[in-house]
Amino acid sequence: MKTATALSLALMAWQLPALAAPETYAIADDHSFANWQIRHVASRVSGTFSDVSGTLVIDRDNLAASRVEASIKMISMNSSHRERDLHTLSSQYLDALKFPEMRFVSTAVKPTGPDAGTIRGKFTLHGVTREIEFPFRLLGFGADPWGGFRTGVQGHTAIRLSDYGYAFGADDPAKSPLGNEVDITLLIEGIKLGADGKPLIGKPPTK
Repeated sequence: MKTATALSLALMAWQLPALAAPETYAIADDHSFANWQIRHVASRVSGTFSDVSGTLVIDRDNLAASRVEASIKMISMNSSHRERDLHTLSSQYLDALKFPEMRFVSTAVKPTGPDAGTIRGKFTLHGVTREIEFPFRLLGFGADPWGGFRTGVQGHTAIRLSDYGYAFGADDPAKSPLGNEVDITLLIEGIKLGADGKPLIGKPPTK
């Protein structure tokens, strides 16, 4: 009887799908972007930060156990007008020499579906750290053309410049040509890593 019971339990366990282990991905800076928009007078201007680095740990069976650490180099800002970029990066505005990067470290993930949720964490900009949260969506997983394996994540958030010690933005257009709120869309691509911290198969192409 005991033998039959043990055999039945073993067969049941064999039939159950194995839980996947959390997967670690390095953010691919050549395929990841933090795109932004801000009011300018009565219109809006947009651009991107293209130097994004960090890691994603994704637990597909339990999204709540996932986590993110990411940083963005301020100098990578591009608004398609180099003179404006240099002016914006100066001490009059973003002060990129003194504060060369912004950083996000997640503290919690709340799933809203099998491939979506809300992520909360500590965001540091201009020497100020505040807790923010924003929705995200897993765009998918798949093999890349170079023998590796990748994932895509999209997120959206908005921050107020005044929350981070910046004084050049304003909610009232009469007080400043630049708005106080910045809309940010995150388009992140990750390269899967093995236990040795390197891509499991192959490597991404050079820029």
